[in-house]
Amino acid sequence: MAIPLIQDYPVPTGVTLHRPPLPWQVAPERAALLIHDMQNYFVARYESDAFVRGLVERIDAIRQRCHALGIPTFYTAQPGDQPRSARGLLVDFWGPGMPQAGDGRAIVPGLEPRLGHDQLLVKHRYSAFERSDLLERLRALGRDQLVICGVYAHIGCLVTATDAFMADIEPFLVADALGDFSQAHHEMALHHVAHCSGKVLSSAELLQQLGDAA
Repeated sequence: MAIPLIQDYPVPTGVTLHRPPLPWQVAPERAALLIHDMQNYFVARYESDAFVRGLVERIDAIRQRCHALGIPTFYTAQPGDQPRSARGLLVDFWGPGMPQAGDGRAIVPGLEPRLGHDQLLVKHRYSAFERSDLLERLRALGRDQLVICGVYAHIGCLVTATDAFMADIEPFLVADALGDFSQAHHEMALHHVAHCSGKVLSSAELLQQLGDAA
C-alpha cells in the first residue's frame, strides 16, 4: 500500500501510564538526538501546512538546545530509487519508495542539517540502527540515551526506540515532536514505548530537563 494522505489531528503531549514511571532524566553528557525521516517525501503526506509547521518548530527548538549543549544530533534519510534487492520486503508494504528525482529526499525546510553539528545516516529499514553504524557512533561518543523526534511515530520511531532499548540505550520519545498517520496511531506508539521500552515526554518537559541540567 502507499503512504496515506494524513489529515490534521491533535498531537498528544504524553501518555497515561499503567506502570510506575521510569526515573530516567535526559542528561546532556549522555544524550544524543535523532531526527527521524523528516524528508519532504514523508512530510508531504500531511494535508495541513499548520501541522507540519508546528512539528518542525518543536523539533527545531529541541535541535537548537541540543546544539547549544553539545549534544550530538543525527538525522536519518532514505535514498531514492532503491532496487528491490536493497528495499526488500518494504516493497510489499509501501511500494517502490521515494524517487531519486525531485526534492523528496531532502530534509524539510527549517530542519536542514548544519555542517559541523549534525550527522546524516542512510536509512534502509524501519529502525535507524538497521544497516547503519548508529550504535557504534553512540558508543564511540559515550552516549547511552537517545532522544527521538520525527515521523512516523508508530513505524520507524517506535522500532528505533525498541532497538535502542535492546542495546541498553535509554530511548526518550518526544510525544509532540512526532508525526503519524492519525491520532490513534500516534497514541498507540506512545503507549507501546512507554510500557515496553522507553520514556515518553513532551517537548516542553524535555527542554525543561535540558535547561535544568545545563
